[in-house]
Amino acid sequence: MDYQRYADEYHLLVEIKDRVAVVTMNRPDKRNAVNASLHRGLETIWRDLGTDPEVGAIVLTGAGPAFCAGGDMKDFGPSGGMLILRGAKWLVQAMVNCEAPIIAAINGPAAGLGATVALLCDTTFMADTARIGDTHVNMGLVAGDGGCVIWPLLIGPHRAKEYLMSGKYVTGPDAERIGLVNHCVPADKLLDEAMAYATELANGATAAVRWTKMSINRLIWQNLNLVLEMSLAVEGLTSGSPDQREAITAFREKRQPKFGQSS
Repeated sequence: MDYQRYADEYHLLVEIKDRVAVVTMNRPDKRNAVNASLHRGLETIWRDLGTDPEVGAIVLTGAGPAFCAGGDMKDFGPSGGMLILRGAKWLVQAMVNCEAPIIAAINGPAAGLGATVALLCDTTFMADTARIGDTHVNMGLVAGDGGCVIWPLLIGPHRAKEYLMSGKYVTGPDAERIGLVNHCVPADKLLDEAMAYATELANGATAAVRWTKMSINRLIWQNLNLVLEMSLAVEGLTSGSPDQREAITAFREKRQPKFGQSS
């Protein structure tokens, strides 16, 4: 499988060594914010890697100091938001359906969609200097593209609501403490720790590892079927709302938004 097209077209670097594929979101100048092309890459790469006989496990990380800053605001607006929402279900389903185990190496801030992508991985390693948060509400949007699915499964509905309704970030140590991520490790050891675990899985009993994962993922599928379409629908309703327009304007003007009481 030639993965160079993912680098050329979709801002995804892929390096395979010793049956571990390291996938790096590669827009460091934009803090790896997800634009339309990176979104398309994240929708499709998991099937290619998950069925590649040379790949036993996958490590996902970000180039530069950030993991992923969420959706690129240049792709958002009355029509741009729908561009991202259209493939949101495919991205979430593709990650959950990927046969090869995916290990997140959360090297820096993971926000919005970036938090969802990190938490949909099968095991998560987070730098002690990183922070993670689903910040959709800060942009006047529902956390529809997977956040409402995965956060309650990891930390329970009440704690999930605390973070998703406020858009608050969680530090690496606190994320480990509440069970949002598996491991918080020193930043300079992050990739080594993630790679060591990925290598262990890649050299394990392939069928047993994969189908253990897929069996457990039926729980996530159950929540996907229950929540995802509803959350995407209401995210679509808030796209282009007065609150979202104010959030975009405030973002561009580098100020705090002044939200109204729209519903």
